[in-house]
This record gives sequence, C-alpha cells and structure tokens, in this order.
Amino acid sequence: EDTGEYSCDTGDQESRAALNVKALPVLFQKQLKDEEAEEGAAVKFQCELTKDNAAVEWRKGTMELFPCAKYEIKLSGRTAELMIHNVEPEDA
Repeated sequence: EDTGEYSCDTGDQESRAALNVKALPVLFQKQLKDEEAEEGAAVKFQCELTKDNAAVEWRKGTMELFPCAKYEIKLSGRTAELMIHNVEPEDA
C-alpha cells in the first residue's frame, strides 16, 4: 500500500520519485500437525504464518472449506485455525 509516487514541493520547484514495494511471500512459521480423534469429537488444525492477517484457504483434498456449522475458520494475527465439529469417518 506504500507503492506510489512521492513528491517534495518548495513552492518554486518540485522533485518526484516513485516507490515500488515488492511484497514478501507468506510462509508457514509453524506447520499443521496430523490429528487423530474419535467420532463425534471436535478437532482443531492450527498453523502460524509469517504475516499478520494473510489470506488463507482451507481445503480437504481439492475441496475448499467454508465457515458453516461443521467448519469454524478463524484468522487472528499470524495464527490460522480450522475447527471441525462432530467429526465423522468421512472427514478423515
């Protein structure tokens, strides 16, 4: 968001310069861990990122997951969480 043109103006003269900021990639600081649970339990997956509030997608295989009664998705600072409620064998 700091990318753009900047200027300094004295009233009689003006100097301009452009700033281009290359965004660093979002990396995983802490990876997801394998979980095991009994049917009916709740399971939480959690990972830590290198940037605050980075855009993340949660997936099971190729299917993107969205917040609903089954899936609770949170992003707080650098921590991304997926809570799966009432797990069933097909959630494995």
